[in-house]
Amino acid sequence: MTKINELAKEYVSPETHNIAELEKVSVEIDVVEAEYTKSDGEVFTVLETTINEVKYRVPVSVLKGLKTLIEARPNTLFFTVLKSGDGMKTSYSVIPAQ
Repeated sequence: MTKINELAKEYVSPETHNIAELEKVSVEIDVVEAEYTKSDGEVFTVLETTINEVKYRVPVSVLKGLKTLIEARPNTLFFTVLKSGDGMKTSYSVIPAQ
C-alpha cells in the first residue's frame, strides 16, 4: 500500500504539448483522435501524436497547411510549424524543415 502523501509528491499533471513546440516533424508520424472531458463534463476531441512518449496536439489548421506544402513540394520529408498569437487568435504556418 502507498501513502497518499507519497503519491502526491510523485504526481505529475498530464500535459499535452503542441506540435509547434517541435523543431521539425516527419510527414510520416502517426496521428490519432483523442477524446477528453472538460471539468464541466463536456467531451471534446483533438488530434494528437506521441513522440518520445510525449503527447503533442495537432491543430486542424496544421493539416491544412501541410496539405498545401505537400501539394507544392511532394517530396517533403519534414516540416516545421510556426505559431503566432494565443488562445482563439492562434494561427499556425507550416514550412519545410531545413
